[in-house]
Amino acid sequence: MTDTLTPTVHSTGDVGDPRGAVLSIRDLVVEAGPRDAPIRLLDGVSIDVAPGEVVALVGESGSGKSMTMLATMGLLPAGVRVVSGSIRLGDRELRGATLNDLRSVRGKQLAMIFQDPMTSLNPVMRIGSQLAEMITLHDRQATREQVKARSIELLELVHMPDPERRLRAFPHELSGGQRQRVMIAMSIAHEPRMLIADEPTTALDVTVQAQVMSVLQEVRERLGSSLVLVTHDLGLVAQNADRVVVLYKGRIVEEGDVVDLYQRPQHDYTKKLLASILPINGPLHAAGVQAVVTEEVVKPAATGEPVITLEDVQVHYPQRTGLGRRAEPFVAVGGVSLELYAGRTLGLVGESGCGKSTLVRTILGMTKPTSGRVTYEGNPISTMNDRKRRPYRPAIQAVFQDPFSSLDPRMSVFDIVAEPLRINRKFTPGRVREVLDQVGLTPEMAKRRPTEFSGGQRQRVGIARALALKPQVLILDEPTSALDVSIQAQVITLLRDLQDELGLAYLFVSHDLSVVRNLSDDVAVMRRGLIVEKAPSHELFEAPTHEYTRQLLASVPDPDPTARTR
Repeated sequence: MTDTLTPTVHSTGDVGDPRGAVLSIRDLVVEAGPRDAPIRLLDGVSIDVAPGEVVALVGESGSGKSMTMLATMGLLPAGVRVVSGSIRLGDRELRGATLNDLRSVRGKQLAMIFQDPMTSLNPVMRIGSQLAEMITLHDRQATREQVKARSIELLELVHMPDPERRLRAFPHELSGGQRQRVMIAMSIAHEPRMLIADEPTTALDVTVQAQVMSVLQEVRERLGSSLVLVTHDLGLVAQNADRVVVLYKGRIVEEGDVVDLYQRPQHDYTKKLLASILPINGPLHAAGVQAVVTEEVVKPAATGEPVITLEDVQVHYPQRTGLGRRAEPFVAVGGVSLELYAGRTLGLVGESGCGKSTLVRTILGMTKPTSGRVTYEGNPISTMNDRKRRPYRPAIQAVFQDPFSSLDPRMSVFDIVAEPLRINRKFTPGRVREVLDQVGLTPEMAKRRPTEFSGGQRQRVGIARALALKPQVLILDEPTSALDVSIQAQVITLLRDLQDELGLAYLFVSHDLSVVRNLSDDVAVMRRGLIVEKAPSHELFEAPTHEYTRQLLASVPDPDPTARTR
C-alpha cells in the first residue's frame, strides 16, 4: 500500500481554495502521551470548506476523522494536544483560543452534531429545557415566551411531529430518529455558518437515516451553512458530499470531487475503501470499482428439520395509566413464525421498535413469550424453567453490536474466551487456542486486553467467545454496524467461512441492507411486531412484494455519486 505524505488531489476548480473558506485547517499536528515520547495522531492535516459546501471525511477507525473535528471544536480529550498548525473559522483563529472565546463561537458560528444522541442529550432534562439552554446561551435577553416559540420553531424546522408536546418529553421517550432531530435543532438554534456532523446516522435504520439526512440538507440549504460529514458510510458520502477527504493513519492521502474520486481513485487505500462497498444490487460497476462480493451464491431451498422453530410467538408488555390502572398491553411481537436451518443465514430487518430485539431476547431465553413457543431440535425451550433449559444454552450463542461494551476490558482475550468454557466445566487451554485460530487471532494476542485491539479484532474476540462451546446457532445482533467498510467486509468473510466449516445456523439482525443482501440466504422483514414479507434473499431484493419492503430498499443510499436522489 502506498503510504505517502503528499495527498493525491483531484481537480475541484475553486473548491478547497482557502480564500473565502468558512473553515480552513492548515498543517494540523495533534499528539498524545508524554512530550518527550509523543504519539502523533494527526500529521499535517489541511482541509478547507467553502461556503455552502459539504465535505466528507472518510477513513477507518483511528484514521483521525473525529480527532480533526474535535480539535476544531476545542474538545480534545485530556492528554491530547494541538502541537502546531492553524484552525481558522472565517478570519478568526481558533487554535490557542481561550475557553471563553471558544464558548462564544460554539453553537453560534460553529456547531457539532454527535453520533449518539442518547449520550449527548441529558436523560433527566425535558427536551424543552435542553433547547432553552442552547437558545439562552447566546441570547440571554430572550423571554420565556420567546424561548418557547423559538424551540417550537426549531422542532418544526426538523419536521418533529407534534413539536409542542415533544418539548415536555424526556429523551428516552423519543425514537432514535427523533432524538437525532432534537440534536440537529439544538445545533441550528443560532444559525451557525459551519456544521460538523460526526457519524450522525450510524445507529439509525435506513428509513430514519434517509429522513435525518433529508432534514439536515434542507436545514443547511435554508441557512446557507457548510457541512463537514464524518462517516464510514460511503453510500451516504456518495449521495450527500460535494468533496471527499480520505484520511489514513492521521494523514490525508487523497481528496477531491466526490464523482471524480469515486470513479478514478488514485491512492491504494482509497481503492481499498471503495472496493469494500457491499452493493445492494450487484457489483458497483457505475462507480468504476470492483466490489468485494461480485457473484451472488444462491443456495438451494432448505431441507430437513429446522434447528430453531418459532411458532406464532407473541410478546406483550403490561402498561399502566397515570393513575396506576392497567392499560391495554403493548404488543412488541404480534405472532411470528420462523425457522432457522443448519448452514443457512436468515436475515431479519426492520426499523427500530419493530420487535427485532424482543424476538432475539425470546430466542435466547431472556424474555418469555406471552403465547406461542420456541423449539430447539423439537424441544420446547421457551416453556422450560432455567434449570431445564441450562443444557440447551451452549447450543445457542450471540454476538452483539458493540464488542467494546460486551467484552470485559479487565480480562485478557484468553480469559474472555475461556470464561464460558469454565462456567460449563469444559475448559481446556487447547480449545481456547483452537477457537482463536478459527477467527484469525494469533496465540500472542491471547495475552492482550480488548482495549489493545481495533474494532474488527474485538469483534473477532466476540465471535471466538460465542464459538467456544461449539454452538449450532449464532444470533448475530448488528455485528458489523459499528465497523468501517473494509473491516466490515473482513468480518462478513469470516462469518461465511465459519458457517461453511461448522454448518452453523445464523440469525443475522441488521439495519444495513447491503450487508444483509450479501450474507443472508433468506430475509424476513419485520414491521410493528409482525413479519410482513419473507423470501429468499435474491428474490426479496430483486422483486419485493410488500410496500414497506420497497420503502426500506428505496431508502438505502446509492454508492454511485452520479445517481443522486432526494
